[in-house]
Amino acid sequence: MTSDKLPMTVKGKALLDAELRRLIHEERPAVIRAIEEARSHGDISENAEYDAAKDRQSMIEGRIGEIQGKLSQAEVIDPSMIKSETVVFGATVYLIDLENDEKTHYQIVGLDEADVKKSLISILSPMARALIGKRKGDNVVVQSPKGDREYEIISFEFK
Repeated sequence: MTSDKLPMTVKGKALLDAELRRLIHEERPAVIRAIEEARSHGDISENAEYDAAKDRQSMIEGRIGEIQGKLSQAEVIDPSMIKSETVVFGATVYLIDLENDEKTHYQIVGLDEADVKKSLISILSPMARALIGKRKGDNVVVQSPKGDREYEIISFEFK
């Protein structure tokens, strides 16, 4: 992985591709129609519909540019193709909290893919940074808002 590339899973790329298609083929034409409709009502200097549609257009165009930029910088990685003896990007890591013996798991993913409710953590998160490079059986200390937590890596896999 080069420093100017951002890691992203195949699934993460597919989600961004889908959002980009939706924005370009559905949202952009809809907002253009809304602007045309608002213009047809006459004076646009005090037309709230026109202002709202232009604001929406600006947000859509900004997001399109943001997604295109992320995709151009993406290094797409298929976790199922990874073979590693240590935890790396894409790994699903199974842990036990050494304080309360609770088991949990996380997959280390790209920034845009992170969703803690789905056990997907960003490569830049404190948890992911603590796990990267570790092996099965290693203990890791993770700094959290509630204080340091210690976990043991039970296992990890690439799927």
